[in-house]
Amino acid sequence: MQNPKIFTNQEIESSIRQRDYGSALKLLFTEQLKSWQQLSSAYTALTNIKTKSFRINNFKVKVQFNPNRFTSTSAKTDSESIKARECFLCIKNLPAEQLGINYQDKFIFLCNPFPIFPEHFTISSFLHQQQQLKKNFEAVLSLTKDVSAHYSVIYNGPLCGASAPDHLHFQAGSKKFLPVEDDIQRLKNESGKIIYEDGLLIFSAIDDETRKIILFESSDEKILSDSFNKFYDVYKSFNNNEDEPLFNLVSFYDEAGWTIIIFLRSGHRPERYFREDDQKLLVSPAAIDLGGVLITPREKDFDKMNSYIISEIFKEVSLSEETFQLLIEKLKKEFI
Repeated sequence: MQNPKIFTNQEIESSIRQRDYGSALKLLFTEQLKSWQQLSSAYTALTNIKTKSFRINNFKVKVQFNPNRFTSTSAKTDSESIKARECFLCIKNLPAEQLGINYQDKFIFLCNPFPIFPEHFTISSFLHQQQQLKKNFEAVLSLTKDVSAHYSVIYNGPLCGASAPDHLHFQAGSKKFLPVEDDIQRLKNESGKIIYEDGLLIFSAIDDETRKIILFESSDEKILSDSFNKFYDVYKSFNNNEDEPLFNLVSFYDEAGWTIIIFLRSGHRPERYFREDDQKLLVSPAAIDLGGVLITPREKDFDKMNSYIISEIFKEVSLSEETFQLLIEKLKKEFI
């Protein structure tokens, strides 16, 4: 696709021919740091942010004070607010300095100017279309494999943290930056139940007493896609929203195949987000937060954060214990 926003050179073209988009993104990142002052300033600021860590039950959470994420965390995502603003992911509205890499004439990789990861990208659809995963799950698998040399892929549902629910997009970030990527096998062993397993697929449910997680592991793209679709349809019967059932997703790929981590949700934002007193917390959990890097754009919220509050927030936005157990039973019947 010919587009003035597409950046390419011989090295990038060579990486793309080898389906090594991870290396291509490294080159894009280096180039944009040199040519885009806003991005360079954002990454300089990222190196100086405050962080602190907690262990909650059997998983780790890092809290990040990141004031550059204020706009995203506080984004109004109701239909009237969306209609009243220009879409910031449409190519015609991108900053003049922002360039990207074409992915299969369907998506454009863009450096995220409000980073959380050490290297953070938005993967935006060329078309302005609704954030919806079922029709685009195969794209997640393809993207995850093609950037796997350096990055993992995340997805936020339209009612679960996506700041542009009107424009299909994913994110990619530095591999193993999210604690859940290291924690997931231990969580499965200590807090998980196998829903279905054969030689090509392991499908598990995990309740770590704070989050409710569905886990797919497979090296077979078609089986994984078919299994996700079956899960999606069952889950939607428990979670009747107009757009799609509530969840966030983290996906990574290695020599064993794909690992797909799905956080099941009961709501978008915790009650503390809407408070107007000293109990208010400007925290809006999405895939990165539930994956173990909790973002606080206000320093006073960062200072307040402790393991009890984090657990409270995660429990509040996660699927209930009762619904989770009913879902597991229905999924077991579906996968027999």
